[in-house]
Amino acid sequence: MQYPKKIYVFLICILCSILIVGCGSLPDKKANNYQAQSKQLEKYPANKAIIHKLYYQHKKWEGVRYQLGGLSKSGIDCSGFVHLTYKSKLGMQLPRTTRQQSRLGKEIHKHELKAGDLVFFRTGPTSKHVGIYIEKNKFLHVSQKKGVTISHLDNVYWKAKYWKSVRV
Repeated sequence: MQYPKKIYVFLICILCSILIVGCGSLPDKKANNYQAQSKQLEKYPANKAIIHKLYYQHKKWEGVRYQLGGLSKSGIDCSGFVHLTYKSKLGMQLPRTTRQQSRLGKEIHKHELKAGDLVFFRTGPTSKHVGIYIEKNKFLHVSQKKGVTISHLDNVYWKAKYWKSVRV
């Protein structure tokens, strides 16, 4: 049985229409997945980048000895290290001293800490200490005994000396 040419053209048009509409109505799983990931990543990329930069800074400076007033790899103090780290790794100019740094930004609770926040300690009647929070209760600083190092906020010494945290 032979069909007229018009029927073939009609059937081809319908078939093409079904394919076009069908393809257009299918959800793009990759696009949706990417959008979902992008929304998740919007919350964290800066934080992860800061964490990476802080660990890198630790690697480059690890063990550099403490020196009051120092500002180089031959010796550095806590506020000088924070000052240099913020300038070179985070692109921000902070004051040079712990006292000045403690007056910056917004004071936050310990449980709100994020990478890059400053943590302050009262280490003596008039002396203060500063470090930079990294993650998981760890902070980067210059210890008088170990030089540039990473310590834990839960450490008995640091826990007892904790004063406040500041987000710049």
